This record gives sequence, structure tokens and C-alpha cells, in this order.
Amino acid sequence: MNVLRVQARALALQQPALLRRGIVGRLQAMSSIASQQPALSSSASPPPPPVPTANSQTQEYQPVDDAQAKKILSAAVAATAPRYDWTREEIAAIYHQPLMELSYQASTIHRRFHSPAEVQLCTLMNIKTGGCSEDCSYCAQSTRYQKGTNVPAKRVESVESVLAAAKIARDNGSTRFCMGAAWRDMRGRKTSLKNIKEMISGVRAMGMEVCVTLGMIDEAQAKELKEAGLTAYNHNVDTSREFYPSIISTRTYDERLATLGHVRDAGISVCSGGILGLGESDSDRVGLLHTVATLPSHPESFPVNALVPIKGTPLGERKPVEFTKMLRTIAAARIIMPGTIIRIAAGRKTMPEEQQALCFLAGANAIFTGEKMLTTECNGWDEDAAMFERWGLRGMKSFQKTKSGLGSADLSVD
Repeated sequence: MNVLRVQARALALQQPALLRRGIVGRLQAMSSIASQQPALSSSASPPPPPVPTANSQTQEYQPVDDAQAKKILSAAVAATAPRYDWTREEIAAIYHQPLMELSYQASTIHRRFHSPAEVQLCTLMNIKTGGCSEDCSYCAQSTRYQKGTNVPAKRVESVESVLAAAKIARDNGSTRFCMGAAWRDMRGRKTSLKNIKEMISGVRAMGMEVCVTLGMIDEAQAKELKEAGLTAYNHNVDTSREFYPSIISTRTYDERLATLGHVRDAGISVCSGGILGLGESDSDRVGLLHTVATLPSHPESFPVNALVPIKGTPLGERKPVEFTKMLRTIAAARIIMPGTIIRIAAGRKTMPEEQQALCFLAGANAIFTGEKMLTTECNGWDEDAAMFERWGLRGMKSFQKTKSGLGSADLSVD
């Protein structure tokens, strides 16, 4: 943390010179600083849990003038294909647009790349609860906070019980089944990996898309999951690179990006998003968007989570994030990643139906539905079916999303 503060202070002192050199010079300077951050050894004893801070140490960027911001937005909304060379200044110019205008423009580009009436229904099952060695400040499944959260460590669910749950989800209209396991990584888990591959194959045999989140995986493990028929792998980056160390200390930002690289190289769709309400600033939300929008290819899906404060965790007393921050992030994500599926994830249970509808208008086109998320409540199938009926929405079919006016995109995995 002391190293990060020194780096942030040094970057702030450099700001006038960076502005004179322009965007390219600024990004080069940021890249240099980021590369100096030491990686944590996976074999070393983990440090104490990070202390969440009220304010981010993230560099606050000078906004462009209104005329330039409008040009940036206009060019982005006119896009007919994704781009991957966004600068933070460009994303900030889009993110800080007046919210009504931002939402309208996001809706416009959403209709160019997607059918506005289609929403993907996903169901998430916790196949291995608790006992995680990580210190993510928001997570009830960490062993560090177990006494306060009362979330016990459990064994991996059986293949039969997982497939039974997947069948219930399918019969209730879900087309993607997601499985989460509270692990740091998959090292030394050959038996568990074998069973998870059986789960993947079984879910695929039901005609459903299947996603897993198992912590960090290496290249060989990613290939095994691909061969089993995995559709997507979830590994969130959570927040900006700069704010990240105040939330998690047992896994580095670059380790997360490395896992995404293994997933992408194996031919598996990447699912990666963030959590809002951790104590981050607007600049951190811009940083989160910049990370995912400048990956070699955009994530197939981008989950937007609102922190659900869980008693016993370091963030258990945080106030809920403002809805306008959620809507602004979704709208900006839709504009800079026009082909990506944007999922309203954790926190939707507390959102009134009208707020959810605004998110759909601004480009969100996926939700989690069913009995439960990982350790928090989830909107039920019947509740969501009634909402879809009222707002004229329909479920997205497995492996296929319809592009409004552009035919359909086949998302099947060989």
C-alpha cells in the first residue's frame, strides 16, 4: 500500500507534463508505473486483510471540454464494430455525459447490435461454498471472515445434484447455467476438476450454455475446460487497477488478467466485470471500464455487480451504491463495448422494477435469476417472468443472440 501511495503521488506531480504530452504520453507513464507493481508470490504467506478506504488513490483525470466530449460520444455511438484502443480520457468523456443523454445514446447503439427485447436468463449455483484462502473484502466465503459471516466451508457438490439443479433452471427458462467454487486457484484439485468437467458436459447435453468461476486457472486447465464444452469462464477484475489493492491483497490485478488470457487463448468466452460500491470513485469506475474495453477482445459478457454488504466482512457496513452510478456504468459500458452482453448481477434484488427497466433501456441484456446467487438473495423465476411480461421482454435463446437489423450471431462453442 505504501508503494502504491508513492506511485500515485509521483503520478500526480507528473500530471501537468503529461497533459502537455497528450494522451499517448499519459498512458505510457501509467503503463510504466503499473509494471513496477510487485507480484505476490502464490507460495508466500498471505498478508493481513486489506483495510478498505473511503477514498481511492486513483489519479483523477482532467476532463476534456464539452465540445470535445460531444465529438467523442458522437463518434462512439456511430460505431458499427467494436474498437479496442480506448483511452481513459475518451471513456471518462462518455461516462460523465448528462445521464439522460448517456442513457439515450447507449440505447441507440444497443439497438444496433442487439435485439432490445431480448434478455439472457442465467442461473448461478454455488458448487463449493466457503473455505477460500483469499481476503477479498466483500466476500463472505473467505476463511478470514468466517467467524463473523457464519459461512462454513463445504465440500464440492455432487455431479448429480448439480445436474438436477441445472435441469430445474432450464425448465424455468434459464439458458445459461453458471457454477461458482470458492477457491483461490485449481492447483492440486484434479478430482474436483474431473467432476466439474462432468458437470459441464452434462449441462451442455441439456442444451444450455455453461459458465464456471473457479479462481485462477492455468493454460492446461483452461484447455481441459474447453474440451469439456465450457461456454464461458467468469473471472472479474472487480475495479480499477489503482483501487484494487485496497480491496484485495492475496491476488494481484495482473494475476487476474493472466487467467483471462488463458481462458481467451483456449477459445473460451471471457466473462469479466466489476463490483460497484466498494468505496471507489468515478475515476475508478472509468478505470474498470478501460481495463475490460482494451483487452485483446472485449468480454463476451460484462457483469455489473452492486455490492451487497455482508455482515462480518470488512465492507459489511458500507452504504449501497447510488443507482445512478450503476446506470451510468451500464450505459458507458454499452457504448464502448457494443457487442458485449451486459449483465445486471449482484444487488438486483434491491432494485425496484422501474430501475431495472432503465438498465435494460440503457443496454443491459442479461440477469441472474433463480433461487440464490452465491451467498446472497436472487430474484426468482416467477418474479422475473412477470416483469418480462409487463415490459415486453423475452428470454435470449442459448448460443444465439439476435442482432437488431443485423441477423443473428451464433455463439455456439464447438
